[in-house]
Amino acid sequence: MLVPSKILLDHALKNKYCVGAFNVNNMEQIQAIMQAASETLSPVIVQASRGALKYSKMIYLQKLMEAASIDNPEIPVTIHLDHGNSLATVKEAVALKFTSVMIDGSLDETGKIPNTYEQNVAVTKSVVEYCHPLGITVEGELGTLGGIEDGVGSGKVQLTDPDQAVQFVKETGVDSLAVAIGTSHGAYKFKVAPKLALDIVKTIHEKLPNLALVMHGSSSVPEELVAIVNKYGGKMPNAKGVPLDQIQSVIPHGVAKVNVDTDGRITMTGAIRKVFVEQPEKFDPRDYLKPAREALAKMIAERMKAFGTAGHAKEIKQISLEEAKKFYE
Repeated sequence: MLVPSKILLDHALKNKYCVGAFNVNNMEQIQAIMQAASETLSPVIVQASRGALKYSKMIYLQKLMEAASIDNPEIPVTIHLDHGNSLATVKEAVALKFTSVMIDGSLDETGKIPNTYEQNVAVTKSVVEYCHPLGITVEGELGTLGGIEDGVGSGKVQLTDPDQAVQFVKETGVDSLAVAIGTSHGAYKFKVAPKLALDIVKTIHEKLPNLALVMHGSSSVPEELVAIVNKYGGKMPNAKGVPLDQIQSVIPHGVAKVNVDTDGRITMTGAIRKVFVEQPEKFDPRDYLKPAREALAKMIAERMKAFGTAGHAKEIKQISLEEAKKFYE
């Protein structure tokens, strides 16, 4: 069953683990995510950005996500819109039976220019008012991240203010909040190991203990994955991400969802490049997409274990959007 992310995040918050939210663009990525979730018995959020929906056409990707749930009935699966830019985009996702949405009101509809706080509240509140009566979970964002990925990002960092976060949640009614603590989109996040503002997470959690917090721009860009890409002809010098131990350190402080996109891209690219170099006679897409899928499934399973998600699928009672409407009555 496709479920609203609220039930996954509430369970994660209560039990001090976090749910991985993995971005998809095609069938192999979705299959890899579900293989990892099934092997580790992990609840999972499968998410698509506006760029992914444009690439695949919304209906194709939605049907693949639906198939993932049908093929794995024991796994609670949420299909989530990542970085929705407007109420209109959210309505498109809702029409395609997405069970969770993010409205990124921190940026304007172009995804490049920061909104004012008041503009953020207005667009986020409009999405909440539209989605909650349908049982759909809403994630908002306060503050802006560095970097640009999938065309989203202003390139400017504005850390989340904890007191403003309290007011924002009160004014909008969001179910979860993406916070800016110095993480960044993309593979080239930092020149040196980052020092994230982890105290912001802890302070917000103290003020809002029942609110699920979300980390965007949190791919770890492991050196060993980058090395595979570079070994087989890639050029990714000095790519650095968020150390996994820093993510793990804030999971007990309200972080219930962590987005992972770049790590998946690097993993699949490395596996495909390896086939092209070692077996140049291959021309069947299945010959390189299969090892890419297997490599991605392995990486995601490792993340699920590191995030503490493994084993929790069987503890979550799956509910429909119709049942979820009761949360907001």
